[in-house]
Amino acid sequence: MTITPPEKQSGSTTRRKFVSSGLKSIAGAGALHAGLISLNSTANAKGLTELTVQFDWLMSNGQLGEVVALKRGYFAEEGLSVTFNPGGPNAQTIPPVLSGRANTGQFSESGQAIAAHGNGLPIRIFACGFQHAPFAFFSLPRAPVRSPRDMIGKRIGIQPTARFVLDMILAKHEIDPSQLDILSMGFDMGALVTGQLDVVTGWQTNTKALSILGPERIDFLPQQAGIDSYANVYFASIRDFERNKAAFTAYLSAIARGWGWAYHNREESVDILVDAYPNLDRTIEKATVDLIMKLAFTEETAHAGWGTFNQDKLQTQIDLYTKHELFRGSAPVYESFATQEILENTKHVRLKA
Repeated sequence: MTITPPEKQSGSTTRRKFVSSGLKSIAGAGALHAGLISLNSTANAKGLTELTVQFDWLMSNGQLGEVVALKRGYFAEEGLSVTFNPGGPNAQTIPPVLSGRANTGQFSESGQAIAAHGNGLPIRIFACGFQHAPFAFFSLPRAPVRSPRDMIGKRIGIQPTARFVLDMILAKHEIDPSQLDILSMGFDMGALVTGQLDVVTGWQTNTKALSILGPERIDFLPQQAGIDSYANVYFASIRDFERNKAAFTAYLSAIARGWGWAYHNREESVDILVDAYPNLDRTIEKATVDLIMKLAFTEETAHAGWGTFNQDKLQTQIDLYTKHELFRGSAPVYESFATQEILENTKHVRLKA
């Protein structure tokens, strides 16, 4: 595991400055805005429309439905040939989509989409795979974190793409970041066990990496700090969205079919996932799949179907970020950065459970 030196912070830091510091990878993509390339979906030799997808993170159980859709031929049945580009701890998700190297992408959390659009990047979200983000701050009884103020004085490791979550918690609870030692980390939780860090971050669904923390592990969720968000958020550039709606409809239809099949065939779906990505542990993934389904299917999806999202919940996020001066420009207008159109087009195939 590589840990970067603590950030040097002295004196008083304005909310705008430290919140924006956690969004450099998002705001930095703004340089691509002026030279945005439109990527129209194209047909290959087999007559299938080719789509390239940029993910925010490594392929894992959060993409269970996608992998099932690929392996069971649902993309091909929808007329698509799909290529997955995995991300990672230092990956940038927006630049490939805005530059034209990918047709669509998937953010880890809706807050990333809101921040990007609020900083002038022309993106639009069209579905959300998880109804709640399972991102959490993990600690041990020797230095427990059960509330935002428990973070004061702690050495906290966090992935660069998730820094904005910590920034918003600190802003909302009026905690100066100079009171914390904030370090960048990947997904190895070992630094918490060895005492190099007091807190590490990641997704509760990454049970293989978390297993080394043992049964005394303490989970602190952003929801407990008043910050809730969607996860596995599907997006495209506004221009490509307008030009490729048919392709995005076919894409989400296939994924919805994959998630629906996985919901009813959980162990078999895990076998498909692990066969495709042997770095995953079959036993651990089968023990985790029910948690995955609880994130993907809730009371909200029982009414509106898998992949849905609620305007009020997103607006609450926008209002929170506006209050704490996250945006360089004006706050996002819901109708310009989110659309229910693809969800409406696919309502007949999205499982209600």
